[in-house]
Amino acid sequence: MTVGDESPEAVPQFSVVVPCYNERDGVGDTIAAIVKDLEAGPRYEVIIVNDGSNDGTAEILEELAPQYAQVRVETHPQNRGYGAALKTGIRRAASDLIVITDADGTYPNERIPDLVALAHDADMVVGARTADNVEYSKIRKIPKIFLAAYASWIAQQKIPDINSGLRVMRRSVLEKFLPILPDSFSFTTTITLAMLTNAYHVKFEPIGYTHRVGKSKIRPIRDTLLFFQLILRTGMYFAPLRVFFPVGLLLGIAFLVSLVWDVFVVRNLGDRTILFLLFGMSTVMFALLADMIDKRSAR
Repeated sequence: MTVGDESPEAVPQFSVVVPCYNERDGVGDTIAAIVKDLEAGPRYEVIIVNDGSNDGTAEILEELAPQYAQVRVETHPQNRGYGAALKTGIRRAASDLIVITDADGTYPNERIPDLVALAHDADMVVGARTADNVEYSKIRKIPKIFLAAYASWIAQQKIPDINSGLRVMRRSVLEKFLPILPDSFSFTTTITLAMLTNAYHVKFEPIGYTHRVGKSKIRPIRDTLLFFQLILRTGMYFAPLRVFFPVGLLLGIAFLVSLVWDVFVVRNLGDRTILFLLFGMSTVMFALLADMIDKRSAR
């Protein structure tokens, strides 16, 4: 019997997608906790996507899945990335309401019912790690402040947490962006900016965050640089004027300062002034063209 043939009572009200790569130490406890936290609520399903794990996670999942009727496992033969695992889970989900969380025990999955309830009038509800019981390393806090400020500038609104891995989304909205969403860890960052810059209704709900079980796969310096590059690239795609206009403005100011210097001090128009003018005009024209293409493709 296909999903479309099932009675309304049989179709889950939401699907929990859990990407999993080399999480042998934490995945069992995490899934058990999710099932316990959701057992008193509406019908649901849990889709664990084993993303080519090679540490024994696959064997644990084989033993785990038969223990819970709501849980099933999808497997990638090789590691394809966090975003790719999420895409697989989203495509396999039976419900339009998609919950994503991590397998390492860092997110308060007992808050899933609260986030689902908030999603009744929203396109996405993000569990923002801004509560008092958030356990971040200080090294990660510093770059997050600057990156969050820049992302908020791109989206033209404050973003409390741009890349939280605990959130509720609607598949009907996600499917519009799936072709451009990356297969890497930047999936959550991209979908946040994509929805905000396209005027979808996004809610942010404060949640806690604890230290993960097992070894972290995050490399602070490299991942921070890649994260900044991602926000810049995503901003260029969805809000090009917000990215290029400040550059054009700085070049315009540099042109005026250089022009005043040439006219009143040097008394000769230099090459530097002309270059500032040309680069400034080119940047502004490129920004306007990119914005026009973006608006046209959004129709």
